[in-house]
Amino acid sequence: MDLPDVGIPPRLARRMSMAEQYEYLRTRPTRRRALVTAGAVAGGLLTGCSAPTAAGTTASPAGGATAGTVAAGPVPTASRVPGSAVVPFGRHLAFGADPRTGMRVSWQVPAAVHRPYLRLGARPDELGTRIQAEVRALHTPGVPGVRPAVEQYYVHAALDGLLPGTTYYYGVGHDGFDPAAIGHRATIASFRTAPADPGTFVFTAFGDQGVSRAAASCDRLLLTRAPAFHLHAGDLCYADGNGQGKPSDGYDPTAWDLFLRQNEPVARSVPWMVTTGNHDMEAWYSPDGYGGQLARFSLPDSGFDPRTAPGVYSFVYGNVAVVALDANDVSYEIPANLGHTQGRQTAWLERRLRELRAADGVDFVVVFFHHCAYSTSAHASDGGVRAAWVPLFARHQVDLVINGHNHVYERTDAVKNGEVGRPVPVGGSTDPTRDGTVYVTAGGGGRDLYGFPAGADESHEGRVTRHEPVETFHWTRSRQQSAETVAWSRVRYRGFSLLSVEASGGTTPRLRVSAFAANGRRVDHFEVRRGA
Repeated sequence: MDLPDVGIPPRLARRMSMAEQYEYLRTRPTRRRALVTAGAVAGGLLTGCSAPTAAGTTASPAGGATAGTVAAGPVPTASRVPGSAVVPFGRHLAFGADPRTGMRVSWQVPAAVHRPYLRLGARPDELGTRIQAEVRALHTPGVPGVRPAVEQYYVHAALDGLLPGTTYYYGVGHDGFDPAAIGHRATIASFRTAPADPGTFVFTAFGDQGVSRAAASCDRLLLTRAPAFHLHAGDLCYADGNGQGKPSDGYDPTAWDLFLRQNEPVARSVPWMVTTGNHDMEAWYSPDGYGGQLARFSLPDSGFDPRTAPGVYSFVYGNVAVVALDANDVSYEIPANLGHTQGRQTAWLERRLRELRAADGVDFVVVFFHHCAYSTSAHASDGGVRAAWVPLFARHQVDLVINGHNHVYERTDAVKNGEVGRPVPVGGSTDPTRDGTVYVTAGGGGRDLYGFPAGADESHEGRVTRHEPVETFHWTRSRQQSAETVAWSRVRYRGFSLLSVEASGGTTPRLRVSAFAANGRRVDHFEVRRGA
């Protein structure tokens, strides 16, 4: 039975694209007024058509950097809460297009504020540079008998022209709340730009996090690795609990508040580079489901179109190039946004991989996205990902692919032409120029765990079992499960976990890849060495 004013009836949602679901929510007669309001807010976010406010000013931060000009965003409703009573929370960082000179600082405020800004300096007691910030507001209509309407306010400041290899201190505030004031100095945090030559450095990765004790444990483990940045492979907070790109009575936008609070101890100092999972499509805000992501995150604009594909971008840190992709665009399993970019993302990917392989100083190319190219767990492998992108990874000798989606840790041998190009046991090594690409499912970030197929025992460091073929499947374009027997599943661990990658250059560049259980115990390690 269809429940009134809750969402899209299941029989319709099963065959509706994201754009169709968005239009349905906007035009359903019993909810027209509320949802048109949501559409107007999302439209302003996506097109910049909201009423303008005063533009920001260009400042000169400590150390000789120049902050980019940032226009202050619109505040759709005047707050009746005094600015002194509104405390910012949920700070999270992301690189600009160049991690050596650009950083994006984002945060949330629980009520509308006037003239938000960021203070920046070379010392925590000298935040002399003031940079105006932009507000992006989200209005989520209420659902009678389920939840009230929710107003959320996200604030963003763009910092460009920073000095490489420099530690900066910052605080965020607004009229009535000055982070440099004595009573608020505990809110000051810091970040470090990428050095011109970072030498050896570490980055971390996981997906499928949510809000839980396990997720918080993975955050604490992450800090022990002291990463230069963190890759989040999608399915961030699970405000959309069904994960099909379908609005329902289970959608809870306030889950984002909890998520940002949970991750702030890490994300306020470690750039939190996210991409888009199936649970991150939210039809309430825009036809493509990405209006929410655009409001909450400021990611590099180095992709082919940051407005329609915010989770698609690339950056270079030291000798490692990182490419983020949105697998919703090619997924056969969950087709709500299948074909969303009309092939533009894949065309951009091919161009970008070619450019990165020709770039001076780039030894390794790491690609991360949500849906799995090779996995045996519950969602198994997505044939759409294999068809669209795996040939490109092979052609350009991608060194490491990181996925989420399946809530386990699983790692392949080196895969070449769909088969094992070289066995890579625990502690082994591989050369992508000869052997193929290793695929890692790092979906143990905190959400409820999955299992493996019958007969596929866990096999990991400290518990290596006999290597046997695994009976699994992959998704076809007709959304059928096509059975397959595979030999590439090398390491399987059913537990919360974190991927850690140590990159080094020199005469023999290498990636030392390790996986750690939430308690800090190592469950896998191997090396990627090019031309060894």
